[in-house]
Amino acid sequence: MSLSLEETVERLLKGEGLEVTELHFAPEQKKPVTRKNTSFAVCAVIFNSKNEVLLIQEAKAVCLGSWYLPAGRMEDGESIEESLKREVKEEAGIDCQPITLLQIQEKGPSWIRFAFLAEKTGGSLKTPEAANADSLQAQWYDRESLPKNIRKRDILTLIDAGMRYRQSPWFSELQPVDFPCDVVCQRLLLAFTSSDANPENGDEERIWLLLSNDSQLPVAASVEAQTLAFTAKKLVKNCMPSIYEQLSVNTCGILGVQHNGRAPGQTDGVCLNNLVLLEYKEEEEISLNSPPKPENAGFKWHEVTNQSLRTEILQKIQEGSVLPVQSI
Repeated sequence: MSLSLEETVERLLKGEGLEVTELHFAPEQKKPVTRKNTSFAVCAVIFNSKNEVLLIQEAKAVCLGSWYLPAGRMEDGESIEESLKREVKEEAGIDCQPITLLQIQEKGPSWIRFAFLAEKTGGSLKTPEAANADSLQAQWYDRESLPKNIRKRDILTLIDAGMRYRQSPWFSELQPVDFPCDVVCQRLLLAFTSSDANPENGDEERIWLLLSNDSQLPVAASVEAQTLAFTAKKLVKNCMPSIYEQLSVNTCGILGVQHNGRAPGQTDGVCLNNLVLLEYKEEEEISLNSPPKPENAGFKWHEVTNQSLRTEILQKIQEGSVLPVQSI
């Protein structure tokens, strides 16, 4: 049974997934990124009862002896969660369970890493006697006493994010959901809000969502050598070319991650359900009480009239209660 638009949006706001049935936008003259020309990786941020973080010592020749979070590339046929558990077991010697996705790190769609906050559920820390090609050993470290020879300092933001989430979560726990997709793409919850509402006068802020002409949230393919935020910008530029330079396309963060790795080359792409805010850069001489008119017949605006749904979307935008994306 097909879902109504309100049901669709509600599912996405809860971190749930939806089947990808078509691409509404794919940049011309460029092929969408697939699993064959991208790299998916995982990373684990795990703390013990003393609030110490788990690090592993690298065994690879290029970074021999340096320290890093348990991390590695996903293998063919794996789900994201399966990959996480395997990497932690191989590198740190322990079993783990993911608590939530913590951050998505990317170098464009050609390299995406899914960083998790996770917890130890069993096993023992890898000792130097068990050193192999995966790692030399694993140890717990206090945040203020990390080893000096960290392989890359990009993990410091992840460790700090994990500590912050444990103290005060700013978004609901989020796990990848099992939906197949053959490319790297984004389903865009692309919103425009009115800026002239005055709550003191009882005015309510209005909100519109960009839809495809068949009333679906648009699904856009990602292309190589561009950040994930570029996908939404490219769609807006295609949809509203004459006014694009006056617009600001802001990626708020990820509402959900969809992946199924069981059939390499067929179902092992990824769909990121992305919350995006469209705004005007300049307020002078521009009406801010309605969104810019689409110039592409394939898209249209839909005003959200359901009050609870409108409140929920605005809250996500204003509070930033979404999974963050970091370009590194």
